[in-house]
Amino acid sequence: MNWLATNIIGAFLLPPFNLLLLGLCGWLLLSRRPRLGKTLIGLSGLLLYALSTPLVANSLLHSLESGETPPPIRAEEAQAIVVLGAGRSLNAPEYGGETTSAYSLQRLRYGALLQRKTGLPLLLSGGKPDGGIEPEAALMSKALVDEWHVPVRWIETASTDTWENAFFSRGLLQRAGIQRIYLVTHAWHMPRARQAFQAAGFDVVAAPTGFTAGARIRPLDFLPNANSLQKSAIFMHETIGLIWYRWRLRHLDPNRPPISTKETA
Repeated sequence: MNWLATNIIGAFLLPPFNLLLLGLCGWLLLSRRPRLGKTLIGLSGLLLYALSTPLVANSLLHSLESGETPPPIRAEEAQAIVVLGAGRSLNAPEYGGETTSAYSLQRLRYGALLQRKTGLPLLLSGGKPDGGIEPEAALMSKALVDEWHVPVRWIETASTDTWENAFFSRGLLQRAGIQRIYLVTHAWHMPRARQAFQAAGFDVVAAPTGFTAGARIRPLDFLPNANSLQKSAIFMHETIGLIWYRWRLRHLDPNRPPISTKETA
C-alpha cells in the first residue's frame, strides 16, 4: 500500500476526522433515530474534548512507552546505529529549502550522542514518501555531517514507512556483516519499529528518545489544546500500525521489498 493511500485511510481513522465523521453520522440520524443521533453527536464531542487534553493524550503515549528505557551506551552492545527518519519541513527558506523535521532532529541528536560515545557506524533511513526533493536520510545526513560533524556511513533512501525502513536497511547492513543494532526512534514509536526490525532479522537494542512529559497532573492538563490532539492521533496511528504489522507477520511473507540503498563515502 503506497504512502498516499495509507495516509488517506489514516485520515478517516484518526482524530480529528474520525470524530467529525462520528458527529456527522449522528446528525444524519437525528430525524429517523433521534436518540441514537444525539448520542453519537454527544460522544463525538466528548471524545474530542478528552483526546485534546494533556491528561488523556500523555497517558495514551505513556502506555506505548511503558517498559522503554535508554540502553547502556557501550560499543560492545551493538555493531551499528540505525536512526529512523520522521518527516521533513518542505519550506525552510533559512536552510535553502527543505530540512529535517523537529521529530527527526530529536532522533538525530540522540543518534549523534550514541555515535560519539561508541564510535559505531551510523545508518540513516528514510526516503521521500511525501514527494520531497531529497530523501529524508539525505537531509538528516547533511544535518549530522555539516552541523554536528558526526560521520555517517550509510544512507537508506528508498523506504516510505517503518516496515521498509527495516527491510531496506537489512539489505545494506547484511552486506557489512551487521546484525545487532542500536535502533533510534521515539519512545512511542519504538514498539512498532522494534517489531519491524526484528522481523527483518536484526537483533535490536532499543535506543528510544523523545519520551512524553512526566505524569505529574497539573490544572492545565484538563484544558484541551491542539498539541494534545496530535499526540492522541499519534497513539492511534501507532496502535493501528502495531495491529497491522502483527497481521502482516502472520499472513504475509516478510521477505519482501526490493532493496534500493546508497552507501556514503
